[in-house]
Amino acid sequence: MNKKTLAEKIVKTMYSHDGFSAWLGVEIVKAEPGNCVLRMIVRHEMLNGFGIAHGGITYSLADSALAFASNSHGRKAVSVETSISHTEPLRENDVITATAEEINLTNKIALYHITISTEDGRKVAFFKGTVYITSQNWFPE
Repeated sequence: MNKKTLAEKIVKTMYSHDGFSAWLGVEIVKAEPGNCVLRMIVRHEMLNGFGIAHGGITYSLADSALAFASNSHGRKAVSVETSISHTEPLRENDVITATAEEINLTNKIALYHITISTEDGRKVAFFKGTVYITSQNWFPE
């Protein structure tokens, strides 16, 4: 199986067991080794008391993108440190996209940057995630 096909299979498998990403309404746009693009719509129940998206919404979308991108090489990976900076508010019905990019990959640790943007190209949040890569394969042969 080629690397792109493996990445797509892993992400599809992960998503099929991910009730939270399903609740968010996450759509997988692209899955490749070390990279992932996800999209979702901000719904009314995701708004906080200010009428803007709760910070946990962009954080959760980015965290899902981190999980999918970091596991896409074939070995199971778990986050060890994450952070996010919110730069602009989001409103109900905004369509947002998380683009995960692998910055560094070693045998045990990897670093990812995830940018959250709107349909009109506004960059509304920046997420950084570090993962630990286990020795467990997704699909042992």
